[in-house]
Amino acid sequence: MKTLEALIFDVDGTLAETERDGHRVAFNQAFQEFDLSWHWPVGLYGQLLRVAGGKERIRHYIDRYQPTFQHQTDTDELVVALHQAKARHFQALVASNVIPLRPGVRRLIEAAQREGVRLAIATTSAKDSVIPLLEHLLGSESPTWFEMIAAGDMVPAKKPAPDIYNLVINAMDLNPATCLAIEDSRQGVEAAIAAGLPTVVTVNDYTRSYAMPGARLVISHLGEPSLPFEVLWGDASNAYYFSLDLAQTLLKA
Repeated sequence: MKTLEALIFDVDGTLAETERDGHRVAFNQAFQEFDLSWHWPVGLYGQLLRVAGGKERIRHYIDRYQPTFQHQTDTDELVVALHQAKARHFQALVASNVIPLRPGVRRLIEAAQREGVRLAIATTSAKDSVIPLLEHLLGSESPTWFEMIAAGDMVPAKKPAPDIYNLVINAMDLNPATCLAIEDSRQGVEAAIAAGLPTVVTVNDYTRSYAMPGARLVISHLGEPSLPFEVLWGDASNAYYFSLDLAQTLLKA
């Protein structure tokens, strides 16, 4: 029988509600800082999230929505500068307590630590955004709980390419069949499945209506004993919050 070896977490939208009230706001603050008239409202940002990676998202926005844009700075240099400014603004938002941890995240991570289940992160976000988020939401020692924090710029191609998951699998010498990826988006699911990982999806406001083909289970959040999750697709085996036992069951699916 397969025994659960590791949990591999995405970050944005999975560990924390970072997208709408975090990254989106930080992007808009960066645009203001550079005296750009651009603004990403909630609906537009949902469309832009189909592009993985912050710098890639800015480039896509310029190509799609600002095709006549000209700037005194080279566009590639501007994109990098905007992304750096956005990272600063995002860190300030994290420190101001506007970004909550999602239900069940701390409980599941602590259970994995107790039971010796290995932990890793595979995200398209930059590491300098991920580390402060972990420290603020889970505690100053929390980055050390994860054997590997694989960030977007560490691989040639971002999700939905499987590169980031392959990096974790190879670096930690994992058997994908005995691990579980926890994601929130279709791009993330495609990346994890392409790397051979059974995958659970905890949707957010932006991804709730998307199909997640190949996922073992799609739920509203990881849940708590006092806050049951909603099963959107799949078989949760009568569980109402996500546990290591449920994770083990899903490996057999």
